Order: sequence, then structure tokens, then C-alpha cells
Amino acid sequence: MEKGKADFSGFATRLIQWYRRHHRQLPWRESRDPYKIWISEVMLQQTTVPAVIPYYKQWMQIFPDLHALSRAPLQKVLTVWQGLGYYQRAKNIHSSASLIMTDLQGNIPKDYSTLIKLPGFGPYIAAAVLSIAFNQPYPVIDANVRRVLMRIKKIRQPSQPILDKRLKTFLQPWLPLKKMGIFNQALMELGALICRPRNPKCLQCPLTHLCEAYAAGEQEIIPQPKKREYQKIEAVLAIIKKDNRYLIQKRPSHGLLADLWEFPGGKKHPEETLSEALQREIKEELGVNIKNPCLLTKVNHAYTKFQVTLHAFSCEPEQKIPLKKGKHKWITLKGMRQFPLPSGSVKIVKFLEANPDLLLSGRRHKIT
Repeated sequence: MEKGKADFSGFATRLIQWYRRHHRQLPWRESRDPYKIWISEVMLQQTTVPAVIPYYKQWMQIFPDLHALSRAPLQKVLTVWQGLGYYQRAKNIHSSASLIMTDLQGNIPKDYSTLIKLPGFGPYIAAAVLSIAFNQPYPVIDANVRRVLMRIKKIRQPSQPILDKRLKTFLQPWLPLKKMGIFNQALMELGALICRPRNPKCLQCPLTHLCEAYAAGEQEIIPQPKKREYQKIEAVLAIIKKDNRYLIQKRPSHGLLADLWEFPGGKKHPEETLSEALQREIKEELGVNIKNPCLLTKVNHAYTKFQVTLHAFSCEPEQKIPLKKGKHKWITLKGMRQFPLPSGSVKIVKFLEANPDLLLSGRRHKIT
């Protein structure tokens, strides 16, 4: 492997292992029936998973197979679809069901060239059905997958289908031909649960070691948002440790990073030194003075509107901290995986995990 290049040889294996442990139990995942997979994928376009589940269950009760669907009047199909919106999707399903029954002996075709000609079967739906139902080597690119791959490759562009050919070319060497359906579902699930558009859960991601955006602290601005001016901010954070646990606090339920958890601290004022900012912020937030502030690490991170430099310091409170129930917690590093953290804080947690003895080692920098 070329020096400095990420090793993708275990890419599919790690992803599939993660999926098998963490994927959601969804009704359409209980079967490899191409009909059920097709219906679920169409319903999930422009619609969230929680909203789709009751519609999918009702649909399968009324139209359990292609035969029942093809014999139903269009009006009944549209009535069952009511509430999902984008009614052309339901019309295309009904038309395709009729064509499959009359022209294809009631079998959903296994070849791409035939399937893509049916009403409503665009590249995404065709690839999803062929890979998940028939394990054929067609990568699926939806908005979730596109976001995951754009972050892995650090593609600083808006998310748009024009990129899909490039992303499929990148994926091609790593496709697990014997587990293609699981691989596609795993990528989609990773984008839905972990590599989210906002506040991605990088601590829980199996692919952070491959992610160029994560390494650069740019995962929250990839895919690229609309062009705007970024405000540059310096912030100070206090790493306060007691009995192998670290103090974290919950952000307000409104504004930037609402309801996330973070280390205590805040923005440095232009006229302040880092030491002065740290003392002020901790006094304001925790009501105590601190002593022995020492620099642990510095993290650069970009958010939608801000470019932030986080200065993380170990320090000790001079008085007992008056904790507020529901706002403050003492948590182990491992336990922090269960809390939603801003991406900048995630990098600090990773640093602390990689340097467990740093707070005791003296390899820190005193600030003035």
C-alpha cells in the first residue's frame, strides 16, 4: 500500500460487522422477496422510516403480492397510499405490477436492462432491488450513502447525483460480491444512524480510520453547504477528571448544537488570553475557580457557519462543583459513546482515549 494512503481492504468487512450488530429491525428487512423490497424502497423515497412503517404494513396486508396488487383498481391503490404523498410513485407501482404480471410471467426481472424500463424503476430502485433481493453487484447511492462516501473521500462539493458515477467507481474495487445486499443496506444504515447530516456520531462509526473529512475536522461541512462567510472562533474547554470520570454538561435545548453534551467551556473574547478565558468560562458555567490549567490538545473543527479552534485544558476546581441534575454528569470515556457530543468534542474524546495516562504524565503545556 502506498505510504499515507488509507487501507480499504477491510472496508466492507468492518461495515457489515457493524451493520449486523446495530441495524434497525425493520419489517421489509425480514424478507428477500423482491416485491417487498421494491415497495419499501419506493415508499422510503422522500419519506422517513418511522412514517413509512405503518404504511408498509398496511400495504402488505392489502396487497401481499404482485398478483393482488395488479388486480386492484388504481383508485384503491391510491387510497391505500394516501398520506405518503408523491402519488406518481403509487401509479408507477401499479403500472409496473400489471406489466410484470402480463409480460414477465409474474416475476420481477433479475437483469438491470429489463428492470430499468419498468415505470418508476430508476437507477436507485433498480440497484436496490437487484442487490438486496438477488445479491447482484450494483452499488446503491442514495442521499445517505452519497454523504458517507463524500465524507470518506473529503469531496468538498454540494451533494448531487452528478457525483454518483465517481462514487460508484470508488466503491467498485471494494464491493463484497457475495454479500452485496447487506453491504448496500449497511452503507445506507450508516448514513441514516451515524453519518448524519448534522451532528454525526463519529465515536460510533466503524470507518473513522478511513474518513478524510473526519481527519480534517470537516465532516459537518461535507457535503458542502451553500456558500457563506464563516465566523472564526477560538474556544477553551476544561477537562476535569475525578475517579476515572470526566465532567460533561448538556447544552441548552435551543440554538447551536442544542441538547448535545460537551466539556465545560466557551468562547474566548478577543482581548483575553487563553488562561483568562478558561478561568472566566468555568466560573460562569460551574461557579468555581480553577487551578493548574495545562494544555492537552488543540482541535480545529468546521461547523456550518463557524470555524472553531478548541483548546482543551486539564484543570482542577478549587472548590466543590455545585452540579445541576440533568445538566452535569461524571462519565467515563467509554460511557461518552452513549451521549450525543459535538464533533469537535468527539475528537477530544478520541485524543483522551489514545492518551489515557496523559493527565498524570506531565507531558502537558502550562498556559499563562
